[in-house]
Amino acid sequence: MAAQKTKETNVDVIEFINAVNDTDQKKKDSLELLKHFQRWTGYEPKMWGASIIGFGKYHYKYEKTKHEGEWMIVGFSPRKTALSLYVYTDTEKQKKLLEQLGKFKMGKSCIYVKKLSDIHLEILEAITRDTVKFIHQKYG
Repeated sequence: MAAQKTKETNVDVIEFINAVNDTDQKKKDSLELLKHFQRWTGYEPKMWGASIIGFGKYHYKYEKTKHEGEWMIVGFSPRKTALSLYVYTDTEKQKKLLEQLGKFKMGKSCIYVKKLSDIHLEILEAITRDTVKFIHQKYG
C-alpha cells in the first residue's frame, strides 16, 4: 500500500501565503479565509503538503482497502486559477447550502472559487461548520 503523500508540515502558513499569491486580491482573499477558518473551526492553521492550509485533523481508515491516515478536517489552497476550498461532505444539508453559495465550480473533493467576493461568506461558514460537525461525528 502506498504511503500517504500529503501530510501536515511545519511550514509557516503566512510565509506560504505571501510567497504563493501572485496578486494582491489573492493574497487578501487568502488572509481573509485564514482568519475565517480559524474562527469557524477553532483550529490553528497548518500546512498540508506543499500547498494546502488545513484546520484540525482526524484519523481515517477505509474498511475495504485497509488504507488509513491523517487528514485535515477542512482547508483551502490558493491555486493559480482559483481558491480550492476543502469543506464539502456531500450531505443533503450541504447540497441545499451550495444552491445559495454564489459563483463557484465543483470539483471531485473541493469547491473552486475565483475570489471571495463571488460567494456568500455566511453560507461558506455554514458549510464549514457542518463539515467539522460531520467529521467529528463520523471519525470521533
